[in-house]
Amino acid sequence: MNLNGFFEFFQKGKTFRPRKGFKAGTIRYSLHKQAQASLQSGVNLRQVVKLPEGESLGDWQAVHVVDFFNRINLIHGTVAENCTDVTCPTMSGGPRYEYLWADGDTFKKPTSLPAPRYIELLMDWIESQINNDSVFPVSTDVPFPKTFFPLCKKIMTRLFRVFVHVYIHHFDRIVSIGAEAHVNTCYKHFYYFAKEFDLISAKELEPLNELTVKLCKDKE
Repeated sequence: MNLNGFFEFFQKGKTFRPRKGFKAGTIRYSLHKQAQASLQSGVNLRQVVKLPEGESLGDWQAVHVVDFFNRINLIHGTVAENCTDVTCPTMSGGPRYEYLWADGDTFKKPTSLPAPRYIELLMDWIESQINNDSVFPVSTDVPFPKTFFPLCKKIMTRLFRVFVHVYIHHFDRIVSIGAEAHVNTCYKHFYYFAKEFDLISAKELEPLNELTVKLCKDKE
């Protein structure tokens, strides 16, 4: 998957929140470029996600969490016009799954929200986490806190819910703009990374099991 082409495709005629990146010359910038080059070379996605020899697991996960945040944010942006409080009054994945929002601050208890509001709050929350140096350090001089890996699991789990909503409720829109292959490849990359590092529970992955079997030849 050519990531430059991915971002160009999804940003055509759209305005999204700025992409998060990595400062040139840093280890994470190098890892980001290495991961990008591997994707563009057509290497098997199961292999692409594996931790490069000698590299920090924290840095590797930080790079991917930011990249997935950027990509999933763009993917949802393409269906935003069709994802409204009226069309999507709950953040759901079909009749069996509904996701409630809680952030321990404004929403102290799990609360049912329209999908666009849930996703807006989710993206704002993730952005605040990756911009907080104390929980998501940007410098290799600052050690990763004990909360970093649980935070990555929480971010990945919540990002997966956006895939669930888009695939189940808005995939016709994705197909109509010719983005199916882009979204499927992004999902496969995301899924293989989550599986490689045990970042999402089997229960959370259930809503897309059928799709996962089809795309990834894998099953929970």
